[in-house]
Amino acid sequence: MTINRRKFISQTTFAIAGSIALGRAPLFRQNVVMTVNGEIPADQLGFSLTHEHVLVDFLGADKVDPSRYDAIDVYKRALPLLLTAKEKGCKTLVECTPAYLGRDVKLLQKLSNETGLNILTNTGYYGAAKEKYLPAHAYNEMANQVAARWIDEWKKGIEASGIRPGFIKSGVDKFPLSEVQQKMIEAAAMTHLATGLTFGVHTGDGAAAMEEMRIFDSLGVDASAWIWIHAQNEKQRELHIRAAKAGGWVSYDGVHANSISDCLDFLKDMKREQLLRRVLLSHDSGWYHVGEPGGGEYNDYNTIADKLIPVMKENGFTQSDVLQIFVNNPANAFAIRVRKK
Repeated sequence: MTINRRKFISQTTFAIAGSIALGRAPLFRQNVVMTVNGEIPADQLGFSLTHEHVLVDFLGADKVDPSRYDAIDVYKRALPLLLTAKEKGCKTLVECTPAYLGRDVKLLQKLSNETGLNILTNTGYYGAAKEKYLPAHAYNEMANQVAARWIDEWKKGIEASGIRPGFIKSGVDKFPLSEVQQKMIEAAAMTHLATGLTFGVHTGDGAAAMEEMRIFDSLGVDASAWIWIHAQNEKQRELHIRAAKAGGWVSYDGVHANSISDCLDFLKDMKREQLLRRVLLSHDSGWYHVGEPGGGEYNDYNTIADKLIPVMKENGFTQSDVLQIFVNNPANAFAIRVRKK
């Protein structure tokens, strides 16, 4: 990244921040979360699964299209699994499928209405997987131009639906980040300053997470606005500790039957450092696979309730710890507010 480009980005970021102060940005009220059915108080999120999926299409940004699946079929596959998650105590599900990967906000709204679950959707682009899911304009536009697209979804709703995003989703591969992946982090930081939305970044490794922190820090954004998605992929626990101590959200979102022991070790580390207040946990489960017969294998959202929480309590974690991770932390992480350095 050249010095001139960095200077331009910095000037643009301050301009966005200034527009907020002058009232030109869309209004938002603090201590609320935006669901597919509108805003609710953050303290009404309840028990939350903060990284899940309902539908994903891995075809690629230049080919993905809603005509490739039957939304009614997806609805029928997802509904019973979401109802079971609710029966087991889940009240809010954060759906992390971004644009150009199968995001379908009307489907999510229909499922929310039928199940009574709060569901959050997102704005943003997924730059990981060697950028297969980035639209062409992501390469041609500056970070502030990409951010303007995401901010517009916050202002007007997604794809003329009126449904507004509850967070920003992006993704990068392992360190070193490509130029366009750096741009996605810059755009996410700019969008945060204009909207107050938290940004979650699918992250290839710990070194990439540290690079993300350097980028948004240089733009004046506090680490508390950032979720390190897939932190479980980094085995150097000291990097988890460093990110959490900086104020970031460290998300272990690969909870399944074979990862319980590893997740427990992660939680013990964080508790020992008195950092459970910076932890998010989820399955990264689901989902209807577009292009596979019947949607392929669709996994449930129950491992945390059925297996992880009982094991946590057997290993000295209290009910207060459980509430901190699954109730208090999501409410704090996804509450809409600008978090500047």
